[in-house]
Amino acid sequence: MRGAPTETVAQAQRMAERIGIYPGTFDPATNGHLDIIGRAAGVVDRLVVGVAVNAGKGPLFPLEERVEIVREEVRMLNSKIASRIEVKPFQTLLMNFAKANGANVIIRGLRAVSDFEYEFQMAAMNRRLDSSVDTVFLMASESQQFISSRFVKEIARLGGDISPFVSPRVAQHVRRAIARGGEAAKPDDDGVGTTMPAPSGRKPI
Repeated sequence: MRGAPTETVAQAQRMAERIGIYPGTFDPATNGHLDIIGRAAGVVDRLVVGVAVNAGKGPLFPLEERVEIVREEVRMLNSKIASRIEVKPFQTLLMNFAKANGANVIIRGLRAVSDFEYEFQMAAMNRRLDSSVDTVFLMASESQQFISSRFVKEIARLGGDISPFVSPRVAQHVRRAIARGGEAAKPDDDGVGTTMPAPSGRKPI
């Protein structure tokens, strides 16, 4: 009996693979982000970290630099975990990005109950756009629940110590960006939704 064609086997393997998308602006990437990335990689077979352009919010770092910073941080993870993680930029609807990458799971981080209402609405909207993609929520680790990119930038801008919240590499990037006149005070949303803006104060991991 002849075996299944190699192409058919490969297609079946891809269909069975759990591919997750973890979206955000990562401006900058914090220890909270890396906590979620590492844990999300244990939930799916392959994880794509989607770095959103979000130019309208005046990010501290340009898109290309944010992508490279996240890649640099991922390389510092356990090699078995890092080998299953890709970091890609995107500037389209999240669900279109998920489809383009063959993803069937969106990973979202939650820090507090106050995050849930917005995330619930966004997950429902994404589900309506594409019912084949589910949303999985990961609670932030207790030690990371208070960290947000906005706070990190504000602390750094005012000369505070951000070393407890980001890696030494990211801290160096932040200091350099602020020194060259980057915008560090504008609010940001580290979660990328559909077409709905994040409510004031919503800073998901």
